Amino acid sequence: MKLSESTVKAIRCGPVPKVRDWRKLAVSKLTRAEKAMAFVERYLRVPEGALTGQFIKLENFQQAFFYSVFDNPAGTRRAYLSIARKNAKTALIACLLIVFIAGPEAVLNSRLYSGAMSKDQAAEVYNYASKMINLSPELSARCKTIPSRKMIIGLSRNVEYAAISAEGKTAHGKSPLIAILDEVGQIKGPQSDFVDAIITAQGAYENPMLFAISTQASNDNDLFSIWLDDAEKSKDDRIVSHLYCADKDAKVLDKKAWYDSNPALGKFRSLKDLSEQADRADRMPSFESTFRNLALNQRVDTTSPFVSKGVWLANGGAIDESVFENNKIYVGLDLSARNDLTAMAISAFDGQYWHVKTMFWTPAKGLNDRAKRDRAPYDTWEKEGYIRAIQGASIDYAMLAQEIAEALEGLDVEAIAFDRWRIDLLKKEFEKLSIDLPLVEFGQGFKDMAPALDNLETLLLNEKIKHGNNPVLTMCIANSRVVKDASYNRKLDKMKATGRIDGAVALVMSLSAVKTQEEEGDFAGFLSNPILI
Repeated sequence: MKLSESTVKAIRCGPVPKVRDWRKLAVSKLTRAEKAMAFVERYLRVPEGALTGQFIKLENFQQAFFYSVFDNPAGTRRAYLSIARKNAKTALIACLLIVFIAGPEAVLNSRLYSGAMSKDQAAEVYNYASKMINLSPELSARCKTIPSRKMIIGLSRNVEYAAISAEGKTAHGKSPLIAILDEVGQIKGPQSDFVDAIITAQGAYENPMLFAISTQASNDNDLFSIWLDDAEKSKDDRIVSHLYCADKDAKVLDKKAWYDSNPALGKFRSLKDLSEQADRADRMPSFESTFRNLALNQRVDTTSPFVSKGVWLANGGAIDESVFENNKIYVGLDLSARNDLTAMAISAFDGQYWHVKTMFWTPAKGLNDRAKRDRAPYDTWEKEGYIRAIQGASIDYAMLAQEIAEALEGLDVEAIAFDRWRIDLLKKEFEKLSIDLPLVEFGQGFKDMAPALDNLETLLLNEKIKHGNNPVLTMCIANSRVVKDASYNRKLDKMKATGRIDGAVALVMSLSAVKTQEEEGDFAGFLSNPILI
Protein backbone atom coordinates (compact mmCIF):
# COMPACT_ATOMS: atom_id res chain seq x y z
CA MET A 1 0.00 0.00 0.00
CA LYS A 2 1.53 3.29 -1.10
CA LEU A 3 1.42 6.39 1.10
CA SER A 4 0.39 9.66 -0.50
CA GLU A 5 2.98 12.31 -1.24
CA SER A 6 1.52 14.58 1.45
CA THR A 7 1.74 11.82 4.08
CA VAL A 8 5.37 11.06 3.26
CA LYS A 9 6.14 14.79 3.39
CA ALA A 10 4.34 15.08 6.73
CA ILE A 11 6.61 12.59 8.51
CA ARG A 12 9.14 15.00 9.99
CA CYS A 13 10.84 12.64 12.44
CA GLY A 14 11.80 9.00 11.95
CA PRO A 15 11.68 6.80 8.85
CA VAL A 16 8.67 6.56 6.56
CA PRO A 17 6.87 3.42 7.78
CA LYS A 18 6.02 0.46 5.61
CA VAL A 19 2.25 0.38 5.12
CA ARG A 20 1.09 -3.03 3.93
CA ASP A 21 -2.25 -4.74 3.35
CA TRP A 22 -2.40 -6.14 6.87
CA ARG A 23 -6.15 -6.82 6.76
CA LYS A 24 -5.53 -10.03 4.79
CA LEU A 25 -2.91 -11.40 7.21
CA ALA A 26 -3.36 -13.84 10.06
CA VAL A 27 -3.27 -12.29 13.55
CA SER A 28 -0.04 -14.17 14.31
CA LYS A 29 1.69 -12.29 11.48
CA LEU A 30 0.57 -8.80 12.49
CA THR A 31 2.95 -6.24 13.94
CA ARG A 32 2.14 -4.36 17.15
CA ALA A 33 0.74 -1.46 15.15
CA GLU A 34 -1.34 -3.75 12.96
CA LYS A 35 -2.84 -5.50 15.98
CA ALA A 36 -3.90 -2.12 17.35
CA MET A 37 -5.42 -1.13 14.00
CA ALA A 38 -7.16 -4.50 13.66
CA PHE A 39 -8.73 -3.95 17.08
CA VAL A 40 -9.97 -0.51 16.04
CA GLU A 41 -11.56 -1.72 12.83
CA ARG A 42 -13.08 -4.82 14.41
CA TYR A 43 -14.74 -3.23 17.43
CA LEU A 44 -15.11 0.52 16.91
CA ARG A 45 -17.90 2.25 15.02
CA VAL A 46 -18.43 5.85 13.98
CA PRO A 47 -20.46 7.33 16.85
CA GLU A 48 -21.94 10.41 15.17
CA GLY A 49 -22.44 12.16 11.84
CA ALA A 50 -23.47 10.83 8.43
CA LEU A 51 -21.58 7.54 8.93
CA THR A 52 -22.97 6.75 12.41
CA GLY A 53 -22.91 3.03 13.15
CA GLN A 54 -20.49 2.09 10.39
CA PHE A 55 -17.28 0.34 11.38
CA ILE A 56 -14.26 2.61 11.36
CA LYS A 57 -11.80 2.15 8.54
CA LEU A 58 -8.47 3.84 9.14
CA GLU A 59 -7.17 6.05 6.35
CA ASN A 60 -3.60 5.77 5.12
CA PHE A 61 -2.37 8.80 7.08
CA GLN A 62 -3.83 7.35 10.28
CA GLN A 63 -2.26 3.97 9.57
CA ALA A 64 1.10 5.68 8.98
CA PHE A 65 0.80 7.28 12.42
CA PHE A 66 -0.01 3.91 14.07
CA TYR A 67 2.97 2.29 12.37
CA SER A 68 5.36 5.09 13.38
CA VAL A 69 4.16 5.04 17.00
CA PHE A 70 3.79 1.34 17.77
CA ASP A 71 6.42 -0.23 15.49
CA ASN A 72 9.17 2.23 16.38
CA PRO A 73 12.30 0.11 17.06
CA ALA A 74 13.60 2.74 19.49
CA GLY A 75 10.35 2.82 21.45
CA THR A 76 8.12 5.89 21.25
CA ARG A 77 8.10 8.34 24.16
CA ARG A 78 6.35 11.24 22.39
CA ALA A 79 4.09 11.27 19.34
CA TYR A 80 2.89 14.42 17.58
CA LEU A 81 0.24 14.58 14.87
CA SER A 82 -0.63 18.00 13.50
CA ILE A 83 -3.38 18.35 10.89
CA ALA A 84 -5.96 20.96 9.98
CA ARG A 85 -9.37 21.09 11.62
CA LYS A 86 -12.13 18.62 10.75
CA ASN A 87 -9.73 15.80 9.92
CA ALA A 88 -11.09 13.56 12.68
CA LYS A 89 -8.56 14.40 15.37
CA THR A 90 -11.08 13.68 18.15
CA ALA A 91 -12.02 10.36 16.57
CA LEU A 92 -8.38 9.32 16.35
CA ILE A 93 -7.76 10.28 19.97
CA ALA A 94 -10.79 8.19 21.01
CA CYS A 95 -9.52 5.21 19.00
CA LEU A 96 -6.09 5.43 20.62
CA LEU A 97 -7.62 5.72 24.08
CA ILE A 98 -9.75 2.61 23.66
CA VAL A 99 -6.75 0.69 22.33
CA PHE A 100 -5.05 1.47 25.65
CA ILE A 101 -8.19 1.00 27.78
CA ALA A 102 -9.51 -2.31 26.48
CA GLY A 103 -7.42 -3.24 23.46
CA PRO A 104 -4.06 -4.90 22.83
CA GLU A 105 -2.14 -2.02 24.45
CA ALA A 106 -3.98 -2.19 27.80
CA VAL A 107 -1.51 -2.42 30.71
CA LEU A 108 -2.60 -3.84 34.05
CA ASN A 109 -3.59 -1.19 36.64
CA SER A 110 -2.46 1.69 34.42
CA ARG A 111 -3.93 5.18 34.18
CA LEU A 112 -4.65 7.25 31.07
CA TYR A 113 -5.45 10.91 30.58
CA SER A 114 -6.77 12.89 27.68
CA GLY A 115 -6.05 16.53 28.32
CA ALA A 116 -7.62 19.64 26.82
CA MET A 117 -7.49 23.33 27.57
CA SER A 118 -11.22 23.65 28.36
CA LYS A 119 -13.75 21.46 30.13
CA ASP A 120 -15.98 21.37 27.05
CA GLN A 121 -13.13 20.20 24.87
CA ALA A 122 -12.12 17.55 27.40
CA ALA A 123 -15.72 16.36 27.61
CA GLU A 124 -15.91 16.07 23.82
CA VAL A 125 -13.11 13.47 23.79
CA TYR A 126 -14.71 11.50 26.61
CA ASN A 127 -18.14 11.62 24.94
CA TYR A 128 -16.73 10.39 21.63
CA ALA A 129 -14.90 7.47 23.27
CA SER A 130 -17.87 6.49 25.46
CA LYS A 131 -20.22 6.52 22.45
CA MET A 132 -17.84 4.21 20.59
CA ILE A 133 -17.86 1.82 23.54
CA ASN A 134 -21.65 1.91 23.87
CA LEU A 135 -22.03 1.03 20.18
CA SER A 136 -20.00 -2.14 20.70
CA PRO A 137 -21.60 -5.03 22.67
CA GLU A 138 -18.16 -6.54 23.25
CA LEU A 139 -16.62 -3.34 24.59
CA SER A 140 -19.69 -2.43 26.63
CA ALA A 141 -19.16 -5.67 28.56
CA ARG A 142 -15.47 -4.93 29.07
CA CYS A 143 -15.67 -1.25 29.99
CA LYS A 144 -17.53 0.87 32.53
CA THR A 145 -18.29 4.49 31.60
CA ILE A 146 -18.85 7.09 34.35
CA PRO A 147 -20.30 10.25 32.71
CA SER A 148 -20.39 12.32 35.91
CA ARG A 149 -16.61 11.99 36.29
CA LYS A 150 -15.74 11.74 32.59
CA MET A 151 -14.07 8.42 33.30
CA ILE A 152 -13.89 4.99 31.66
CA ILE A 153 -12.70 1.84 33.41
CA GLY A 154 -11.25 -1.03 31.41
CA LEU A 155 -12.51 -3.91 33.54
CA SER A 156 -10.36 -6.75 32.21
CA ARG A 157 -7.05 -5.07 33.12
CA ASN A 158 -8.31 -2.44 35.59
CA VAL A 159 -7.26 0.47 33.38
CA GLU A 160 -8.51 3.86 34.51
CA TYR A 161 -9.03 6.67 32.00
CA ALA A 162 -10.10 10.25 32.79
CA ALA A 163 -10.68 13.32 30.64
CA ILE A 164 -9.13 16.35 32.32
CA SER A 165 -8.79 20.02 31.46
CA ALA A 166 -6.55 22.96 32.28
CA GLU A 167 -9.58 24.56 33.95
CA GLY A 168 -9.62 21.79 36.58
CA LYS A 169 -7.02 20.59 39.08
CA THR A 170 -7.03 16.87 38.30
CA ALA A 171 -3.68 16.85 36.49
CA HIS A 172 -1.92 16.66 39.84
CA GLY A 173 -1.66 13.65 42.10
CA LYS A 174 -1.99 10.73 39.64
CA SER A 175 0.53 9.10 37.33
CA PRO A 176 -0.67 8.43 33.77
CA LEU A 177 1.15 5.86 31.67
CA ILE A 178 -0.47 7.35 28.56
CA ALA A 179 -1.40 11.01 28.12
CA ILE A 180 -3.04 12.35 24.98
CA LEU A 181 -3.21 16.13 24.64
CA ASP A 182 -5.96 17.52 22.44
CA GLU A 183 -5.38 20.85 20.62
CA VAL A 184 -2.17 21.67 22.48
CA GLY A 185 -1.65 24.24 19.71
CA GLN A 186 -4.07 26.51 21.58
CA ILE A 187 -1.51 27.01 24.34
CA LYS A 188 0.06 30.45 24.01
CA GLY A 189 3.69 30.80 24.95
CA PRO A 190 6.43 28.24 25.59
CA GLN A 191 5.12 26.79 28.85
CA SER A 192 1.93 25.47 30.44
CA ASP A 193 1.54 24.51 34.11
CA PHE A 194 -1.18 22.06 33.06
CA VAL A 195 1.06 20.25 30.57
CA ASP A 196 4.01 20.37 32.95
CA ALA A 197 1.93 18.66 35.64
CA ILE A 198 0.97 15.84 33.27
CA ILE A 199 4.51 15.29 31.99
CA THR A 200 5.96 15.36 35.50
CA ALA A 201 3.35 12.87 36.69
CA GLN A 202 4.41 10.40 33.99
CA GLY A 203 7.78 10.04 35.69
CA ALA A 204 6.47 7.14 37.74
CA TYR A 205 6.62 4.89 34.66
CA GLU A 206 9.69 3.59 32.86
CA ASN A 207 8.18 3.87 29.36
CA PRO A 208 5.36 6.43 29.37
CA MET A 209 3.92 7.82 26.14
CA LEU A 210 2.76 11.35 25.49
CA PHE A 211 0.62 12.13 22.44
CA ALA A 212 -0.14 15.62 21.13
CA ILE A 213 -2.75 15.79 18.36
CA SER A 214 -3.56 19.31 17.26
CA THR A 215 -3.59 22.00 14.64
CA GLN A 216 -0.47 24.14 14.68
CA ALA A 217 0.07 26.97 17.13
CA SER A 218 0.08 30.51 15.83
CA ASN A 219 3.78 31.33 16.21
CA ASP A 220 7.23 29.85 16.74
CA ASN A 221 7.38 30.65 20.46
CA ASP A 222 4.26 28.68 21.40
CA LEU A 223 4.64 25.33 23.13
CA PHE A 224 3.48 23.05 20.31
CA SER A 225 5.69 24.88 17.79
CA ILE A 226 8.68 24.36 20.06
CA TRP A 227 7.88 20.64 20.35
CA LEU A 228 7.48 20.19 16.58
CA ASP A 229 10.68 22.11 15.83
CA ASP A 230 12.61 20.17 18.44
CA ALA A 231 11.43 16.86 16.97
CA GLU A 232 12.68 17.90 13.53
CA LYS A 233 16.00 19.34 14.69
CA SER A 234 16.94 16.83 17.37
CA LYS A 235 16.26 13.73 15.24
CA ASP A 236 15.39 11.93 18.49
CA ASP A 237 14.28 8.50 17.34
CA ARG A 238 11.96 8.18 20.35
CA ILE A 239 9.86 11.08 19.03
CA VAL A 240 7.31 10.56 16.26
CA SER A 241 6.25 13.73 14.47
CA HIS A 242 3.77 13.88 11.59
CA LEU A 243 2.98 17.44 10.45
CA TYR A 244 0.50 18.05 7.62
CA CYS A 245 0.64 21.69 6.55
CA ALA A 246 0.61 23.85 3.45
CA ASP A 247 3.83 25.44 2.25
CA LYS A 248 4.33 28.89 3.78
CA ASP A 249 4.01 30.59 0.37
CA ALA A 250 0.91 28.65 -0.71
CA LYS A 251 -2.10 30.59 -2.02
CA VAL A 252 -5.41 30.07 -0.26
CA LEU A 253 -6.96 28.77 -3.50
CA ASP A 254 -4.14 26.29 -4.16
CA LYS A 255 -5.77 22.84 -4.06
CA LYS A 256 -2.44 21.12 -3.51
CA ALA A 257 -2.11 23.13 -0.30
CA TRP A 258 -5.55 21.90 0.75
CA TYR A 259 -4.54 18.26 0.34
CA ASP A 260 -1.14 18.79 2.00
CA SER A 261 -2.81 20.01 5.19
CA ASN A 262 -6.03 17.94 5.07
CA PRO A 263 -5.13 14.25 4.54
CA ALA A 264 -8.79 13.29 4.97
CA LEU A 265 -9.95 15.70 2.26
CA GLY A 266 -12.54 14.14 -0.03
CA LYS A 267 -13.15 11.36 2.49
CA PHE A 268 -14.51 12.52 5.84
CA ARG A 269 -13.25 16.09 5.33
CA SER A 270 -15.66 17.90 3.00
CA LEU A 271 -13.99 19.26 -0.15
CA LYS A 272 -17.01 21.50 -0.75
CA ASP A 273 -16.80 23.04 2.72
CA LEU A 274 -13.07 23.69 2.44
CA SER A 275 -13.51 25.21 -1.01
CA GLU A 276 -16.16 27.59 0.32
CA GLN A 277 -13.88 28.63 3.19
CA ALA A 278 -11.01 29.23 0.77
CA ASP A 279 -13.20 31.41 -1.44
CA ARG A 280 -14.20 33.44 1.59
CA ALA A 281 -10.54 33.85 2.66
CA ASP A 282 -9.66 34.97 -0.86
CA ARG A 283 -12.46 37.58 -0.87
CA MET A 284 -11.95 38.77 2.71
CA PRO A 285 -8.34 39.38 3.81
CA SER A 286 -9.52 39.64 7.43
CA PHE A 287 -10.47 35.94 7.31
CA GLU A 288 -7.30 34.78 5.56
CA SER A 289 -5.14 34.34 8.67
CA THR A 290 -7.84 32.25 10.35
CA PHE A 291 -8.18 30.08 7.25
CA ARG A 292 -4.42 29.61 6.99
CA ASN A 293 -4.08 28.54 10.61
CA LEU A 294 -7.14 26.30 10.94
CA ALA A 295 -7.66 25.00 7.39
CA LEU A 296 -4.11 25.01 5.98
CA ASN A 297 -2.48 24.26 9.37
CA GLN A 298 0.08 27.01 8.97
CA ARG A 299 1.75 28.86 11.83
CA VAL A 300 -0.25 32.03 11.34
CA ASP A 301 -1.68 34.22 14.07
CA THR A 302 -5.45 34.54 13.69
CA THR A 303 -5.27 38.19 14.75
CA SER A 304 -4.12 40.83 12.27
CA PRO A 305 -0.60 42.04 13.08
CA PHE A 306 1.00 45.26 11.83
CA VAL A 307 3.40 43.21 9.70
CA SER A 308 2.63 39.79 8.27
CA LYS A 309 5.01 36.97 9.16
CA GLY A 310 6.01 36.52 5.52
CA VAL A 311 6.96 40.18 5.07
CA TRP A 312 8.91 40.21 8.32
CA LEU A 313 10.87 37.07 7.39
CA ALA A 314 11.63 38.51 3.95
CA ASN A 315 13.53 41.31 5.75
CA GLY A 316 15.45 38.92 7.99
CA GLY A 317 18.80 39.23 6.24
CA ALA A 318 22.06 39.11 8.21
CA ILE A 319 23.24 42.34 9.82
CA ASP A 320 26.65 43.70 8.79
CA GLU A 321 28.34 45.27 11.84
CA SER A 322 30.68 47.33 9.63
CA VAL A 323 27.65 49.30 8.40
CA PHE A 324 27.20 50.72 11.91
CA GLU A 325 30.88 51.50 12.25
CA ASN A 326 31.20 53.33 8.93
CA ASN A 327 27.91 55.25 8.66
CA LYS A 328 25.69 57.56 10.64
CA ILE A 329 23.41 55.71 13.02
CA TYR A 330 19.90 56.49 14.20
CA VAL A 331 18.62 55.19 17.52
CA GLY A 332 15.18 54.54 18.98
CA LEU A 333 14.90 54.13 22.73
CA ASP A 334 11.78 52.77 24.42
CA LEU A 335 12.07 52.81 28.20
CA SER A 336 9.98 50.44 30.26
CA ALA A 337 8.29 50.28 33.58
CA ARG A 338 10.87 49.25 36.12
CA ASN A 339 10.21 45.50 35.76
CA ASP A 340 9.49 45.12 32.03
CA LEU A 341 11.52 45.29 28.81
CA THR A 342 13.58 48.30 27.79
CA ALA A 343 14.47 48.30 24.09
CA MET A 344 16.98 50.13 21.91
CA ALA A 345 17.04 49.88 18.11
CA ILE A 346 20.07 51.09 16.15
CA SER A 347 19.70 51.69 12.40
CA ALA A 348 22.31 52.41 9.74
CA PHE A 349 22.06 52.68 5.94
CA ASP A 350 24.54 50.92 3.62
CA GLY A 351 23.30 52.62 0.45
CA GLN A 352 20.73 49.92 -0.28
CA TYR A 353 19.46 48.44 2.99
CA TRP A 354 18.77 49.66 6.48
CA HIS A 355 20.59 47.39 8.96
CA VAL A 356 18.84 47.24 12.33
CA LYS A 357 20.20 45.73 15.51
CA THR A 358 18.28 45.72 18.76
CA MET A 359 19.22 45.47 22.42
CA PHE A 360 16.91 44.59 25.30
CA TRP A 361 17.20 44.93 29.07
CA THR A 362 15.09 43.58 31.92
CA PRO A 363 15.54 43.10 35.70
CA ALA A 364 17.10 39.75 36.62
CA LYS A 365 14.84 39.23 39.63
CA GLY A 366 11.51 37.70 38.68
CA LEU A 367 12.65 36.91 35.12
CA ASN A 368 11.16 33.38 35.14
CA ASP A 369 7.85 34.66 36.53
CA ARG A 370 7.64 37.31 33.79
CA ALA A 371 8.43 34.66 31.19
CA LYS A 372 5.39 32.69 32.37
CA ARG A 373 3.22 35.81 32.61
CA ASP A 374 4.07 37.01 29.11
CA ARG A 375 4.33 33.46 27.71
CA ALA A 376 7.72 34.28 26.21
CA PRO A 377 11.07 32.50 26.81
CA TYR A 378 12.88 35.47 28.37
CA ASP A 379 15.03 33.14 30.45
CA THR A 380 16.23 31.29 27.34
CA TRP A 381 16.81 34.52 25.44
CA GLU A 382 18.81 35.88 28.36
CA LYS A 383 21.09 32.82 28.27
CA GLU A 384 21.50 33.20 24.51
CA GLY A 385 22.47 36.87 24.84
CA TYR A 386 19.40 38.45 23.25
CA ILE A 387 18.29 40.05 26.54
CA ARG A 388 20.55 41.66 29.14
CA ALA A 389 19.32 40.91 32.69
CA ILE A 390 20.26 43.73 35.05
CA GLN A 391 20.67 42.68 38.66
CA GLY A 392 17.82 43.64 40.95
CA ALA A 393 14.04 43.75 40.96
CA SER A 394 13.77 46.84 38.77
CA ILE A 395 15.72 48.54 36.00
CA ASP A 396 18.79 50.30 37.38
CA TYR A 397 18.96 53.43 35.24
CA ALA A 398 22.57 54.11 36.21
CA MET A 399 23.62 50.73 34.82
CA LEU A 400 21.31 51.16 31.82
CA ALA A 401 22.89 54.53 30.98
CA GLN A 402 26.35 52.99 31.25
CA GLU A 403 25.47 50.10 28.92
CA ILE A 404 23.83 52.39 26.35
CA ALA A 405 26.90 54.61 26.39
CA GLU A 406 29.17 51.59 25.87
CA ALA A 407 27.02 50.29 23.01
CA LEU A 408 27.15 53.64 21.21
CA GLU A 409 30.78 54.44 21.96
CA GLY A 410 32.78 55.23 18.83
CA LEU A 411 29.71 55.34 16.59
CA ASP A 412 28.53 58.40 14.65
CA VAL A 413 25.22 58.89 16.47
CA GLU A 414 23.10 61.30 14.47
CA ALA A 415 19.95 61.19 16.61
CA ILE A 416 18.30 59.24 19.44
CA ALA A 417 14.51 59.29 19.34
CA PHE A 418 12.90 58.87 22.75
CA ASP A 419 9.54 58.85 24.45
CA ARG A 420 9.12 61.42 27.22
CA TRP A 421 8.09 58.76 29.75
CA ARG A 422 10.89 58.24 32.31
CA ILE A 423 13.47 59.93 30.09
CA ASP A 424 14.34 62.41 32.88
CA LEU A 425 15.66 59.53 35.00
CA LEU A 426 17.96 58.42 32.19
CA LYS A 427 19.08 61.96 31.35
CA LYS A 428 20.29 62.43 34.93
CA GLU A 429 22.40 59.29 34.65
CA PHE A 430 23.85 60.47 31.33
CA GLU A 431 24.75 63.78 33.00
CA LYS A 432 26.55 61.94 35.81
CA LEU A 433 28.60 60.14 33.17
CA SER A 434 29.27 63.46 31.36
CA ILE A 435 27.67 62.04 28.21
CA ASP A 436 26.04 64.38 25.71
CA LEU A 437 23.79 62.53 23.25
CA PRO A 438 21.59 63.99 20.45
CA LEU A 439 18.20 63.21 22.00
CA VAL A 440 15.09 63.87 19.89
CA GLU A 441 11.63 63.63 21.40
CA PHE A 442 9.17 61.23 19.74
CA GLY A 443 5.52 61.21 20.84
CA GLN A 444 3.56 57.98 21.11
CA GLY A 445 0.32 59.40 19.74
CA PHE A 446 -1.17 59.32 16.27
CA LYS A 447 0.57 62.55 15.18
CA ASP A 448 4.13 61.23 15.43
CA MET A 449 3.48 57.53 15.01
CA ALA A 450 1.38 57.63 11.81
CA PRO A 451 4.05 58.87 9.35
CA ALA A 452 6.72 56.75 11.04
CA LEU A 453 4.58 53.62 10.62
CA ASP A 454 3.94 54.47 6.97
CA ASN A 455 7.69 54.73 6.43
CA LEU A 456 8.53 51.45 8.20
CA GLU A 457 5.75 49.65 6.37
CA THR A 458 7.05 50.87 2.99
CA LEU A 459 10.59 49.76 3.78
CA LEU A 460 9.42 46.33 4.90
CA LEU A 461 7.15 45.77 1.89
CA ASN A 462 10.04 46.64 -0.41
CA GLU A 463 12.45 44.43 1.58
CA LYS A 464 14.81 47.28 2.41
CA ILE A 465 15.54 46.26 6.00
CA LYS A 466 17.91 43.66 7.44
CA HIS A 467 17.02 42.84 11.05
CA GLY A 468 18.87 39.56 11.51
CA ASN A 469 15.81 37.71 12.88
CA ASN A 470 16.40 38.75 16.47
CA PRO A 471 13.80 36.59 18.29
CA VAL A 472 12.90 39.25 20.86
CA LEU A 473 12.29 41.87 18.17
CA THR A 474 10.34 39.29 16.16
CA MET A 475 8.13 38.65 19.20
CA CYS A 476 7.52 42.39 19.62
CA ILE A 477 6.56 42.72 15.96
CA ALA A 478 4.24 39.71 16.20
CA ASN A 479 2.55 41.26 19.26
CA SER A 480 1.97 44.58 17.49
CA ARG A 481 -1.28 45.54 15.89
CA VAL A 482 -2.43 48.88 14.52
CA VAL A 483 -5.23 51.08 15.81
CA LYS A 484 -6.67 54.06 13.93
CA ASP A 485 -8.19 57.37 14.88
CA ALA A 486 -11.15 59.02 13.14
CA SER A 487 -8.84 60.37 10.42
CA TYR A 488 -7.33 56.91 9.79
CA ASN A 489 -3.99 57.87 11.31
CA ARG A 490 -2.33 54.81 12.79
CA LYS A 491 -0.27 53.88 15.82
CA LEU A 492 0.97 50.66 17.38
CA ASP A 493 -0.93 48.86 20.08
CA LYS A 494 -0.65 45.49 21.82
CA MET A 495 -2.57 42.46 20.63
CA LYS A 496 -2.87 41.26 24.23
CA ALA A 497 -2.27 42.66 27.68
CA THR A 498 0.89 40.62 28.32
CA GLY A 499 2.36 40.99 24.81
CA ARG A 500 5.50 43.16 24.70
CA ILE A 501 5.89 45.55 21.75
CA ASP A 502 8.84 47.60 23.10
CA GLY A 503 11.21 46.46 20.34
CA ALA A 504 8.72 47.36 17.62
CA VAL A 505 8.26 50.84 19.10
CA ALA A 506 12.03 51.30 19.33
CA LEU A 507 12.38 50.28 15.66
CA VAL A 508 9.72 52.79 14.58
CA MET A 509 11.44 55.54 16.60
CA SER A 510 14.86 54.64 15.24
CA LEU A 511 13.74 55.26 11.66
CA SER A 512 11.75 58.31 12.75
CA ALA A 513 15.06 59.83 13.84
CA VAL A 514 16.06 59.74 10.17
CA LYS A 515 12.98 61.83 9.39
CA THR A 516 14.09 64.43 11.91
CA GLN A 517 17.45 64.76 10.20
CA GLU A 518 15.85 64.82 6.76
CA GLU A 519 13.74 67.77 7.81
CA GLU A 520 16.94 69.54 8.82
CA GLY A 521 18.52 68.94 5.42
CA ASP A 522 20.33 65.66 5.98
CA PHE A 523 19.31 62.55 3.99
CA ALA A 524 17.14 64.81 1.86
CA GLY A 525 14.37 63.07 0.04
CA PHE A 526 14.69 59.79 1.97
CA LEU A 527 11.17 59.71 3.32
CA SER A 528 9.60 61.41 0.35
CA ASN A 529 10.61 58.48 -1.87
CA PRO A 530 11.80 55.59 0.33
CA ILE A 531 10.90 52.91 -2.25
CA LEU A 532 13.77 54.02 -4.48
CA ILE A 533 16.46 53.51 -1.84
